[in-house]
Amino acid sequence: MSIFQIITLLIVISALFSYINVRFFKLPTTIGLMIMAMIFTLGISISSLFTDVLLNNAVNIIGSIDFKEVLLDVMLSFLLFAGALHTKLPDIKAQRGPILMFATFGVLVSTFLIGTIAYYLLNAMNLPISYLQALLFGALISPTDPIAVLGILKQAGAPKRLETKIVGESLFNDGVGVVIFLTLFQLAASPDADISVSHITLLFVEEVGGGILLGLGLGYVTYWMMKSIDNYETEVMITLAMVMGGYLLASSLHFSGPLAMVIAGLFIGNDTRRQSSMSERTERYVDKFWELLDVLLNAVLFVLIGLEVLILSFEGNYILAGLILIPVALICRYIALSGPIQIFKNKMDFVPKTGLIMTWGGLRGGISIALALSLTDEMNRELIVAITYIIVVFSIIVQGLTVEKVLKWVKGV
Repeated sequence: MSIFQIITLLIVISALFSYINVRFFKLPTTIGLMIMAMIFTLGISISSLFTDVLLNNAVNIIGSIDFKEVLLDVMLSFLLFAGALHTKLPDIKAQRGPILMFATFGVLVSTFLIGTIAYYLLNAMNLPISYLQALLFGALISPTDPIAVLGILKQAGAPKRLETKIVGESLFNDGVGVVIFLTLFQLAASPDADISVSHITLLFVEEVGGGILLGLGLGYVTYWMMKSIDNYETEVMITLAMVMGGYLLASSLHFSGPLAMVIAGLFIGNDTRRQSSMSERTERYVDKFWELLDVLLNAVLFVLIGLEVLILSFEGNYILAGLILIPVALICRYIALSGPIQIFKNKMDFVPKTGLIMTWGGLRGGISIALALSLTDEMNRELIVAITYIIVVFSIIVQGLTVEKVLKWVKGV
């Protein structure tokens, strides 16, 4: 099938599943779409008992989609910019201390905790894996996904300061997590690579620092261009061009594209700059355009996650390892969050059981699967992809459907 035909098919399926969910199931959109996609793939698998035609065609179509390229090189830039554009910068500034600690220190601690435990656990289960490969798994499973849980938090009436921490952390830890993963990936891909602390630190600083500076530059240029005109069609195109061109520029400079998009989105979305660069009409059109694009891409993304099961390999040991590592990932995230919470709890007003809510509400999503799929066969790709998929599915479905109950339990409702 051509690229246009594949895109068309995904959008048609996403729209159909979205309609069925809104009309009948009334589940949170991302969760409902993924569940229906998985049921759809189950139906295709059952149909193979009678004829292999449908299954073979479905496998060929899904197999022809480079999930890593689709998410990391296409979708992620739009999703992170849209999320940052609608995040209130004053809220982020008020919580900047814990958010930055969660997104940096928290991700690093989580990476090494999960990676170390996975290394010993998987080898004990006769699933050989090197320590560096285990750390790659720790890095790709540590970032959380703000998209799936944001609507649930609002629906449950989560306190604003808690919602800001979870969403703010997720926006930044996506970028940081990708940088850590790519740094480890370079080391794993080159046996003779320099693994000194100074070299690793330099790679990290280059990706993160370059991404932040590029994001500020892109944000300012876009703000200046929008301020100098008053034409909503052109201004919408300018934001679209900034995201696409900026992400491409970041990739060519080896800077963190995700961090650049987050910073640019926060810069342009700031209330003060909105008022000075956009008319009310322009602001309305820019917001609606990015909201619609965000919803559409998320629908396609979670349908893709559900359909991806068709081409994955699930051996008995892989499934068992994935199920065992679910609580490991949750416990390690709780521990990683505990340090920053202890540091800031006397300086800031924290919601009771913040660590517990952020642990259960920090859902893993498409980024983890995309990073896992980017691994080479020499990096234990098949094992890591299977385990990652099991953890992500549990996270989105089980945690996503119960986080509201956890919130209500904490609030004593």
